[in-house]
Amino acid sequence: MSDVRTVALGDSDLPRSNGELTFDEPWQARALAIAIALVERLGLEWDDFRCHLIVAIDADPNRPYWDSWAVALDAFVAENVSGAAGLPNPGTIPGS
Repeated sequence: MSDVRTVALGDSDLPRSNGELTFDEPWQARALAIAIALVERLGLEWDDFRCHLIVAIDADPNRPYWDSWAVALDAFVAENVSGAAGLPNPGTIPGS
């Protein structure tokens, strides 16, 4: 298994300025950190998350990049975390 952090943070598709990651809002950096932590915790590869991001971007190419991240993270969690680690399945939460 690859080092998820190294692979994720080295991803050339992430927005950068002078080689440094750039974020317009603090939530964007948190979304990246959450995705990395989840992939690591679940013992998956970074490409397991990237597949969700690709689908989110393809679904709405005009959506802002980090908004697609939020969509991808939501789908990744729904697929890989629901019912695990004591978290309820989203379908069992009132109002979901």
